[in-house]
Amino acid sequence: MSSQSPPQKPRVAVVFGGRSSEHAISVLTAGAVLSAIDRDKYEVLPIGITTEGRWALASDDPARMAIEDRKLPSVAELSESDTGGVLLPIDAGAREVVHTEPGQVPKALGEVDVVFPVLHGPYGEDGTLQGLLELSGVPYVGAGVLASAVGMDKEYMKRIFVSFGLPVGPYVTVRPREWENDPAAARKKIVDFAAEHGWPVFVKPSRAGSSMGITKVGDLAGIDEAVEEARRHDPKIIVESLLTGREIECGVLEFEDGPRASVPAEIPPVSAHDFYDFDAKYIDSASGIVPAPLTEEETARVRELAVRAFDAVSCEGIARADFFLTDDGEFVINEINTMPGFTPISMYPRMWQETGVSYAELVDRLIQAALRRPTGLR
Repeated sequence: MSSQSPPQKPRVAVVFGGRSSEHAISVLTAGAVLSAIDRDKYEVLPIGITTEGRWALASDDPARMAIEDRKLPSVAELSESDTGGVLLPIDAGAREVVHTEPGQVPKALGEVDVVFPVLHGPYGEDGTLQGLLELSGVPYVGAGVLASAVGMDKEYMKRIFVSFGLPVGPYVTVRPREWENDPAAARKKIVDFAAEHGWPVFVKPSRAGSSMGITKVGDLAGIDEAVEEARRHDPKIIVESLLTGREIECGVLEFEDGPRASVPAEIPPVSAHDFYDFDAKYIDSASGIVPAPLTEEETARVRELAVRAFDAVSCEGIARADFFLTDDGEFVINEINTMPGFTPISMYPRMWQETGVSYAELVDRLIQAALRRPTGLR
């Protein structure tokens, strides 16, 4: 009687960290994902990207990927080597990952069946990593190149939403050359916008997340400082008017029969913070209300809009849509996140938990969806 070896488990590379200002948030997310992956079902390869852009083998210890004494984690502290690197194949016919060390023969780490990228911000969530994986022919979790790029750029995201008939609040964009070549004219552009729509306004990096680089500006005197703070994260900035009302979020998850929306959540005003900024989200762990106290009609409406936004941007797998419910009862979409916060305290998994999908099931569904989906045009 011949013995048969057990079927090989799919190998999942969890890629995290990255060069963006959201590096630490990505590490937090990776810790949660690594804790939730079913090791009886999948093999796991943690790959961290340092803030300098070096790919490295990383620790598989989620406990080291947490905030301790208000200190944020980094890939550099988790890397198994200060000098070694990890290389993905740029060959659609090969999926073998290689580890390199200076002066050493490259070491094959085996093939990867799917990549779970949990990077936030530029150089990871914006289509750049997705393009690399498309070239490599390796399936991956989440949105493709176009949806990732559109979802990262708030200006073009809003343009897409408008073209699909979704309600968007007033905004104006200041491009890099405008501020660099004629700051007075760019400043006037912001002032004119505020004169039309009212102070305060929010000055934001156009391509950043986790509330990085955002300033609430109440008058002309605060514009220059706010613009420079936003430009530390992105040379292109976007200025949005203040929308009074309630902040509502809704998760979207792709099932076999198409995308579905979770129960929505509400982000209540945070008394210790001027708005729902980075510290409120991650350091002080401000908590949202799940499910949001909405009427049945409001809940149905925001879930419908969330799925429409998901489809408008051509998302895949996962997204979180953020809205304002204005004082006159209308929902206005603020943005969509193609790789939303996925830490244990993040709103996306909390909304799905309340909808009936556990964190571990979320992770499994996303991996299975990626394994089913081919790379390339689809």
